[in-house]
Amino acid sequence: MKKALISLIIITIFITASPITTTGATTTGPGYQVIPDEAIRLRILANSNGEDDQELKREVRDKVNAEITTWVEKLTSIEAARQLIERRIGEVEKIVADTLENANVNQSYQVEYDEQVEFPTKLYGSYIYPAGTYEAILITLGAGKGDNWWCVLFPPLCFLDFANGTTTASAAESEQDTTVQSASREVEVDFILVKIWNSIKNLFS
Repeated sequence: MKKALISLIIITIFITASPITTTGATTTGPGYQVIPDEAIRLRILANSNGEDDQELKREVRDKVNAEITTWVEKLTSIEAARQLIERRIGEVEKIVADTLENANVNQSYQVEYDEQVEFPTKLYGSYIYPAGTYEAILITLGAGKGDNWWCVLFPPLCFLDFANGTTTASAAESEQDTTVQSASREVEVDFILVKIWNSIKNLFS
């Protein structure tokens, strides 16, 4: 009878403690979105981190994003999106050229559509989007040495500013902090369970 009672108490403790050990382990956060394997991104590199260059990057972003969004909003096939963008990439170049001209900026630029565009690691909300090469339109303004901006053109996810996150180092630190916090909670719970178990043994000894 005594053993059965102890077993029942132990089971109850573990059931109660289980949610505690998983708290903080989730990787989702505000604005979290899964980017499909088949996606087309847009990445814009500013000439520098100077205020004028960053403002010009944002102007190009707004004009290009607004135009391409209307192209792909009704498409359901990645292949159809590819064909459309390849066919109209010249229009993207013209948008960039017109934006620079309207801003009275004499700056070189390059517009490319490639399957191997380099992207840095970004932290958006509490989710890390890993670095790698992805299919994308890459717009390089001037020397392309400034902070970049990026989003997903297809499927349309440019309402989320994925680039408005932290750097690679900060993302790695955040991931490490989350792991440490989770481990600390588990150790704390384990310690509590040991104390309870010892109290139960003393009670029935």
